[in-house]
Amino acid sequence: MTTRFDTRPEKATPLRAWNGPLTQELVQRPSEFGLGNLPSKVQPDATTNSVCGFCATGCSLKVHLRDKQAVNLSAQMGYPVNLGMACPKGWESLEPLKARDRATSPLVRDRSGRLVQTSWDNALKQFVSGFKQIAEASGAQALAWLGTGQIPSEELAFLGALGKFGMGMIHGDGNTRQCMATAVAAYKESFGFDAPPYTYADFEESDVLVFVGSNLCITHPIMWQRVMRNRRKPEILVVDPRRTETAMMATKHLALRPKSDLVLFYGLARLLIESGWLDTDFIEQHVCGFEELKHFLLDGPYDAYRVSQETGIDEHVLLEMAALIGSGKRVSLWWTMGVNQSYEGTRVAQSLINLALLTGNIGKPGTGANSITGQCNAMGSRLFSNTTNLLGGHAFENPVHREKVARILEIPLERIPDQSSYAYDQIMEAIERGEIKGLWVVATNTAHSWINQRRFRKLRDKLELLVVQDMYHSTETAQMADIVLPAAGWGEKDGTFINSERRIGCIRKVSRAPGQALADFHIFQLVSHYWGCGEMFEKWSSPEAVFKLLKQLTAGQPCDITAIENYNMIEAHGGIQWPLRQSSGFAAERRLFEDGRFYHANGKARFIFEAPRELPEPTDPAYPLTLLTGRGTSSQWHTQTRTSKSAVLRKLSPQNLYVEINPADAEVYGIAAGSQVEVRSRRGKLVAKAYLSGTVSRGQVFMPMHYAEVNELTLDTVDPYSRQPSYKACAVAITST
Repeated sequence: MTTRFDTRPEKATPLRAWNGPLTQELVQRPSEFGLGNLPSKVQPDATTNSVCGFCATGCSLKVHLRDKQAVNLSAQMGYPVNLGMACPKGWESLEPLKARDRATSPLVRDRSGRLVQTSWDNALKQFVSGFKQIAEASGAQALAWLGTGQIPSEELAFLGALGKFGMGMIHGDGNTRQCMATAVAAYKESFGFDAPPYTYADFEESDVLVFVGSNLCITHPIMWQRVMRNRRKPEILVVDPRRTETAMMATKHLALRPKSDLVLFYGLARLLIESGWLDTDFIEQHVCGFEELKHFLLDGPYDAYRVSQETGIDEHVLLEMAALIGSGKRVSLWWTMGVNQSYEGTRVAQSLINLALLTGNIGKPGTGANSITGQCNAMGSRLFSNTTNLLGGHAFENPVHREKVARILEIPLERIPDQSSYAYDQIMEAIERGEIKGLWVVATNTAHSWINQRRFRKLRDKLELLVVQDMYHSTETAQMADIVLPAAGWGEKDGTFINSERRIGCIRKVSRAPGQALADFHIFQLVSHYWGCGEMFEKWSSPEAVFKLLKQLTAGQPCDITAIENYNMIEAHGGIQWPLRQSSGFAAERRLFEDGRFYHANGKARFIFEAPRELPEPTDPAYPLTLLTGRGTSSQWHTQTRTSKSAVLRKLSPQNLYVEINPADAEVYGIAAGSQVEVRSRRGKLVAKAYLSGTVSRGQVFMPMHYAEVNELTLDTVDPYSRQPSYKACAVAITST
């Protein structure tokens, strides 16, 4: 039954204190926590629907308007994603737009080193002349941009096309590299395309749900509510070193040792093979490489005894888990950052895909090897940002693909590079080498979120020109900039997002941007004009005009959306999952691979595997503890650039940095609950409040990713296939201050 909320404007409820992980209460009774109440005497005179701009769940919100300006919002009842629910961030979506530190005019750094207000004309002239001077002196390869999964697909495509085709830059990447690159690499190798196969209905249709490195209850509360709607009395298995809120709700928690997950899933795959718990018909017809995988597992150190020794999980528990996965019931395997943000995350993700393929758990209700996306439009970034793949999921290296894109966009073929960009970490290294000298950062906060934060701050001095385009002038990265361009935020512009289940949804302009701030789309139009390539983008007149171009670019691709007519069609159908080809029928919820055909040339999926790698930074006597990082509460988001603007969300989350430590370890190190402690790694140190908790095992500590200091500790190593940073495990020491 759909949960209903009291959103009557005349009702105003005092803010209720919050003292624990009450995610379900926050979702189901928001008004008790001060969420979703209209200001007194404000009556809406109209409503419009808009997809939320925080995470990739993709909830639809009904925005209440007065005089064409948003005054409040409620959850949209009939939308197939959230079914009338919203998490705390969604309820407070309008608050970040009102913040006092909004960037309201362009800023440039003067000779004294201060950022001072200037005109758009002057800021853009300085931007363009500075970048052109760098390109003339050092070549276009000396310029790069860093984008985001937080802006619409149409803006992402405009930035990528402007950067590469208009301004001649080769290198650009996005902060989706930090969250989803591993899933992308894994799907491409295993399935032949970046293709999350599921629909959210699978949460409700599974008999067995396996969550790996995912605290879904906190990170994606509405998805967790979909799990709670499951009437099949499912087994819920959580694989995570921490006893998270999700682990507390599970039927079984496998508290494995940090970064032993690849060995665990190879061990489970071996048990499936040895016990005959396989879908042999599916394997023979639809998957390549079974014999090679079989020999790898049976000849390797993946027997139950050795897997138990390495992971810390009892042999009988391994057998029970393998039996559940191989039971013939509907099994779905879900993962997020605990897998993706790893030095060998691509192979871990593929070990989960292998389990689904071995048992035929794909393409059917309640099944799948399913990556859960982080940012609201990470999927749009993956398909349309024109960074490490060409627009529409094409390949820069493929001449047929380049010709297709040039023809549709009516641009000279020679404008399209025949090589993909450096990845995010490679851009950082190129800055360090002095190869990249000009950087354009759009809607992301690199100085906070990038791994080994102090290293990036040192790299700043290597740049001749840093341009930051953001809705706030106060971010750590904006404060380092030479030029700040003020941008509109979510709710102040139109476009589309693509959520975790491949559903395209519309965002709508429901509020006026403050001061001289402009939508990123219009900033890109201005930059193209000042650069002198405006004619190339004459057809890029509006977000919906660009959407029509993106439709054409997807023709014949796995992500084909040529049957979507316009934004109105998307809204009328409650969002539309890709693909939607001209020849395909329409259904509100559609899974991939229902016909058993994958995207490799032979139509088959592939078993991918490789021996586990050594942990890059194991503990030792000097640094005896493993630092785990992750999300803290459902009311915090990433660097808290936006969630910190809401008084309600600030009250629902700890304001000061803290570290969770096991009570037994605290006794060893002489640490009292609530005391100040110093946490050190080989890269930096910080001071935090000690929180003693059995949610972390001995030898481990946990810190939320939302606090700027945490990334002074993290290790700058990446997965070799996805180039995604390994945020989740490094060696630290902890002492009382």
